[in-house]
Amino acid sequence: MTYRTTVLALLAVAACDGARSLSAPPLAPDRFGRPDIIVPAGGSIQAAVNAAGPGAVIQIEPGIYAEAVHVAVPGLKLVGQRTKHGDGVVIVNPGGEENGISVDPGSDGFALVNVTVRGFAENGVFLSGVHGFLLSEVTAQDNGEYGLFPVHSSDGVIERCRASGHDDTGIYVGQDTGVTVRQSVTFANVNGIEFENSHHVRALGNEAYDNVVGILVVLLPGLDVKTSSDVLVSGNRVHDNNHPNFAPPGDLASFVPTGSGILVVGADHVKVQDNTVTGNQFVGIGVASTLVLGELAGLPPEAFGDIEPDPDFDRVRDNVVTGNGAAPSPIPFLPAVDLLWIQAGTGNCWSGNAFATSFPDQLPACFTTP
Repeated sequence: MTYRTTVLALLAVAACDGARSLSAPPLAPDRFGRPDIIVPAGGSIQAAVNAAGPGAVIQIEPGIYAEAVHVAVPGLKLVGQRTKHGDGVVIVNPGGEENGISVDPGSDGFALVNVTVRGFAENGVFLSGVHGFLLSEVTAQDNGEYGLFPVHSSDGVIERCRASGHDDTGIYVGQDTGVTVRQSVTFANVNGIEFENSHHVRALGNEAYDNVVGILVVLLPGLDVKTSSDVLVSGNRVHDNNHPNFAPPGDLASFVPTGSGILVVGADHVKVQDNTVTGNQFVGIGVASTLVLGELAGLPPEAFGDIEPDPDFDRVRDNVVTGNGAAPSPIPFLPAVDLLWIQAGTGNCWSGNAFATSFPDQLPACFTTP
């Protein structure tokens, strides 16, 4: 097989839903075979990338690398060497760099494994137009707006990653198709995990805590992709997301209400099931129109004219949603509860959830279609 079919085959196995995918073993150091290039401690990752051909495997020895890395070659794999102690491979901002690792369109089959990216002005890892990608055991810390950020990309897996300290989103999946985020941890971000204007995406078995909102599924105006649907949020632990909102004033993210567990805003055909959502002071699981976010931001309805902003056919089932809504609501016209539906859209339903409070008191039930 070519490098592309090999990587896509690995990703297809990794992206399978269900218990098998959630209990997948850690990556073996030789997952991609013998390295073509080894970067020694004190060497340059970028120099190795520049020397690499399509499909090359670059092994990086433990150390601190003060550089930004730019990838514009298909099939490249950057693999940090494992260590029993210490931080392993850490890429830090040498000064004035926006992105830690940026991956250009056409760099399909890209993989990044066992690397920490820290202190960049905008994004830790930024992929644009990359198809068939893997981010595994990557840590993103304090990188301005976004930690891990694939956009206009597809057929990707983000697994066993950690993201913290971002004033927009820790793990952001924007205008993407076929991306799975699994077994990852996000904390101390504005949004822990965000699916924005994306299709056929999944959040499986993650933990989100101490964010402003744990998991956000949203449809926003003004983007190339005008719809969002077929989203699965399952098996996640979303707790204690009560961090004060520290997004830049005026940014749309600054209007996301703190104390939110899982929010579905404007997206269609979203399944939120089998999650444990506790200790979020405003709401456990909320479903609303994008117009509500616009109202909080003071935007007129016509600002949302290029999308259909109401959530349709969303299903909230079999979740444990308790101990939420314990503080006064940050939004005067909404209560603080376990389950919240700001009534809009068609075909939305709730069934089998363990909860104490909801608004409205009676939520429409889900029925199984024969």
